[in-house]
Amino acid sequence: MAAVEAPLSNGVTNGVHDGPVEPQPTQAIPFDTAVLKSYLLALLPPLLAATPSELEYLFDDEFDERVQRFVSEGGGVLYVVKKKEESEDETNPSYSYHLTQHLSYHPSHVTTLAIIKRGPTLDPTTPLATQLHVLNLFGGDETPYESLHALVSCAVKPFFEAFVGSRGAGKEGDTKMGIPMTKKKFAELELSLLHLQQNVEIPETHLIIHPVIQRAVEEARAQGRRPSISDIPAKLLNDSSFLNTLHGHVNQWIKSIQTITKLNRDVSSGTASQEINFWLSLEKALEGIEIQLRSEEVNIVMDCLRNAKRFQAIVSFVADTGLKDAADTVRGYNQLMKDFPLNELLSATDLGKIQESLVLIFQHINRKLKLSPYPIRRALPLVEAISRDFQDQLLRVLTSHRLLYTPYETFERLMAQTMATFRTWDEQVKEFTNVAREVTRKRHEKFIPIKIVPAHAKLQDRCRYLRDWRKQHEQLAVMTGPTKGLSAVGMEVGGLDMEEEVKEAYEVMKRIDVLDVSTEGSEIWVAAENAYNERVARVENQIIARLRDRLGTARNANEMFRVFSKFNALFVRPKIRGAIQEYQTQLIDSVKEDIKRLHDKFKTQYRYSEAYHMSQMRDLPPISGAIIWARQIDRQLQTYMKRVEDVLGKGWELYAEGQKLQSESSAFRKKLDTRPVYDAWLHDINRRDMGVGGRLFEIVRLRGGGFQLAVNFDPQIITLFKEVRNLLWQNFQVPHAITNMAKDAKRVYPHAVSLMETVRTYGQTLDLVESNKGIEWLVAEYRNEAQRMVAKGMNIRWEVFVNQFDATRYGTVGDARDHRHIQFVREFASVVSVLQDKTNNVIDLYKDIMRAVDELATCSYTTEAFSDLLSKVQAAIDRLNLEGYANLDHWVAELDKRIEAILLQRLTQIIQVWCSEFDRADDGERRELPQLRDASHKRRGDKRVKEEKFLEGHMTLKPIVHEIRIQNQVIFLDPPIEYARQTWITQLHDWLGVVCRLRRIQSSRYEIGLQMQGHRASETTYTSLLTQFPDATLERPFALIESKVQQLKDYVGKWLQFQSLWDLEAEYVFNRLGDNLAHWQQLLTEIKKARSTFDTSETQKTFGVCVIDYEQVQSRVNAKYDSWQKDILNRFGVKLGNAMKDMHAAILKARNDLEHQSIEGLVGAPRRF
Repeated sequence: MAAVEAPLSNGVTNGVHDGPVEPQPTQAIPFDTAVLKSYLLALLPPLLAATPSELEYLFDDEFDERVQRFVSEGGGVLYVVKKKEESEDETNPSYSYHLTQHLSYHPSHVTTLAIIKRGPTLDPTTPLATQLHVLNLFGGDETPYESLHALVSCAVKPFFEAFVGSRGAGKEGDTKMGIPMTKKKFAELELSLLHLQQNVEIPETHLIIHPVIQRAVEEARAQGRRPSISDIPAKLLNDSSFLNTLHGHVNQWIKSIQTITKLNRDVSSGTASQEINFWLSLEKALEGIEIQLRSEEVNIVMDCLRNAKRFQAIVSFVADTGLKDAADTVRGYNQLMKDFPLNELLSATDLGKIQESLVLIFQHINRKLKLSPYPIRRALPLVEAISRDFQDQLLRVLTSHRLLYTPYETFERLMAQTMATFRTWDEQVKEFTNVAREVTRKRHEKFIPIKIVPAHAKLQDRCRYLRDWRKQHEQLAVMTGPTKGLSAVGMEVGGLDMEEEVKEAYEVMKRIDVLDVSTEGSEIWVAAENAYNERVARVENQIIARLRDRLGTARNANEMFRVFSKFNALFVRPKIRGAIQEYQTQLIDSVKEDIKRLHDKFKTQYRYSEAYHMSQMRDLPPISGAIIWARQIDRQLQTYMKRVEDVLGKGWELYAEGQKLQSESSAFRKKLDTRPVYDAWLHDINRRDMGVGGRLFEIVRLRGGGFQLAVNFDPQIITLFKEVRNLLWQNFQVPHAITNMAKDAKRVYPHAVSLMETVRTYGQTLDLVESNKGIEWLVAEYRNEAQRMVAKGMNIRWEVFVNQFDATRYGTVGDARDHRHIQFVREFASVVSVLQDKTNNVIDLYKDIMRAVDELATCSYTTEAFSDLLSKVQAAIDRLNLEGYANLDHWVAELDKRIEAILLQRLTQIIQVWCSEFDRADDGERRELPQLRDASHKRRGDKRVKEEKFLEGHMTLKPIVHEIRIQNQVIFLDPPIEYARQTWITQLHDWLGVVCRLRRIQSSRYEIGLQMQGHRASETTYTSLLTQFPDATLERPFALIESKVQQLKDYVGKWLQFQSLWDLEAEYVFNRLGDNLAHWQQLLTEIKKARSTFDTSETQKTFGVCVIDYEQVQSRVNAKYDSWQKDILNRFGVKLGNAMKDMHAAILKARNDLEHQSIEGLVGAPRRF
């Protein structure tokens, strides 16, 4: 006992582990077999119904070796087998127990336990309960199919589905991991095991062979030769007892074969898989019999009987067995049974796969039934058996969803799929019925009614009823929910919580199996529904009270309809529908008003309605638009009619007012019939000669004169194919000829539209070129290319496009000629697009250039202003050069001439301004700009006000200051007059150089700068403009300069005359004058006049653009002049005094002489004077 207790205590330790696990040493611990022994002694007695003493047989001498191998080997397993011992006493059976690593099956095995390791080895420090997995494999039956089926369906498959469901993975994630495929495999395995249970066992047939013949055949085989009758002893061939034995064996063969060939089953009982498996197994059994009959043993038996002249057993052998007929029949039947896709139905895991499997099954039946001789009278029960399998599978799938517990959206989706599956069944059965009738007629079989009684008919009715019931309940639940505000109303009115009442009524239905269509299940359903209706009736009463209250307070029909729209979901309930019938008249009047508005809308006609304009925006042709518009009115009318039906219930048209409303709406709908519109359009199309043909282009004469290029494509053809397209969408039957014409137009339409758009663009581009004459040379190359394409397209016809598309449609491959027409459309569009882009681009550049060129005439007269504008022009020309415009050299040359004309005008103006500035007389006042402007305007007659810009800043002539100086008694001008001439000419050159030094525009700056010999370099500036003045404009400033220089010379000459004051000798002057006082007086007068030159308060003399400063010489000349004047005056005084003295003396002498004369002597004497 001590030896036993130790393992037990150790086993307990391995079974239960408390507390933390202490760290184990790294050295491996050997496994103690006593631990497993104690574990088995504790585990096996309750499982195997055995005592510990009976289990001692397990622990034999090889137990330790088996356990060690089991512990150490990866993937090891131990089997504990309980075997029933054979004995005559059945009342007290005895059993034996064995422990093995190799599994075998025998009917005597009562139970087999599989002990499986979870890991590769067993850890002695871990409890065995966490390392071992125990599986009970039942036994004792004839076949293990029932046990294996129970194991898979009740344990393995549910465990896997529970694990998948707990993970909560999405459908996409499950698909990636292969979970749906695994589920399908489990279902197929379960189905296969179920089929194995249901199969009808075909008994195996073994033909009895006489030992002598068996021995002779074996000896011949051992010798490597073919056995024959000579191997049988001759005496036995004539031995009657031996021959009788062989004859008896043949009769037994006939009987055993007949048991197989006469086998049959009732197809109406069992499942479809049993019927299929029966015929497949029967074929295998017959093939086995045929193989035995062809064996050498049977041939020797027949040869022995034939040798003994016992032909009775030989001749009738094949006919008696019926083997050939049975084999032919079975092979014919199995044309239908082979590859029968029934497993697709039985292994389906959802409604979609069930629906797909039905299609596969009936396709197989309908196809094979025409080839196989399988009787129709058996095919009908087979289909009914499939119906039973279909019902079982539907119940399995639907029951797994617990329909009343699922949300309504999920429930509705499942029911929709279910009803779709039922419809699929009905469609397939209908097709099967037609095939069965056809096969019956061809086989000339006796007429039998082709009628299928589906087993799922009650389930289908229950599902349909359940769906309607759940829909009504959901509508009621929604209306009584808190969001609709009816629950609170109910509490106020009758103290009833409608929401809670509806939920409790629904709970009654949730407790039953709603898919149980048996008699008992139907009774339970009826009882539960009655209980549900009792609770719901109280809720309906509350809703009716509230509904009548709201309808009673409604002020107009629209409010009534608003109430109806809110409670519309409840009107399917008869009780509520009956409570609102009294409002029928008001609603009919409201609908009449709506219909009257529809009449008014229709009477305005489609062409004057808003829908017509919207149709044009949406590219709807007129006829189709009118038909759609009329149908919209028709649908609106139907909506109004449906509204009345929804509110008042079916049969409303039976009332007097309802009949009148129905008749008016019917008459209106006749007016809305679109067929006459379509017929009129069809007649008009047939009357016209329409078609796609002729040349691509045509030349149209304009009313105002001239011609225009156009596309030879009738716009009515485009409208035609749009009409046909929309009419086909509206389900009109368009004649084949018109459809073909529309198809031709549709095929050519893209290219026609492309050509129309291209021609329109081409015309607009030519108009742009015409309105901008200056760019004609630049776009001439692109326009010529477009004109070449037009000339090329003149020879192409529309028929080529239609034929080309037909060839492409029907797969024929044409040569390159067929494709060049399509290529032409693309090339033409591309060429015109390039022309348009180039034209638009060059117009923008041309406008910029012209704007800059025009500004040359008005901009400030500065180098920067002119250079900036010319650089803009040059940049635009460079861009034109880069983009490859043609005739750029000639165009730039013309542009340069225009620029030269403007610059020449500016030169003429600036010369005039310069002359005005130079020629202006200034009296010493400050030179103010307004005065200059006024003078300029007066001189030019105010022709150009913009010339004010010319006089800005540096565009004025600065006066030059010349100083008259005296040095070493020499008077001279500093600087000399020649400096003034040089300065004025330089200023004039600077003013002219603003224009003349500008760089000319060039057209070839992007060309490679290699000048060929003989080519002269082109002029780069505008200096040559100076040679292009038409009159003496350029000579005038130089003449003014010379005139001004001459004035200066004259004035300065006066000052230089004073040099003589220092150069002359006084005595020389006095001697020249002599004593002539008149000369002296004249000299003094001239001296007095000459003094005005220098004897002034000013110190300078201004000549406009030149100033003579004489301040330095003025005083010295004045002093010298005074000295000269004083000396001459003194000398003149002396001379005058002497002359006066002489004159006085003479006068005095004459007086004296006169006084001495006598007067008397003078009297009478003649007087002489």
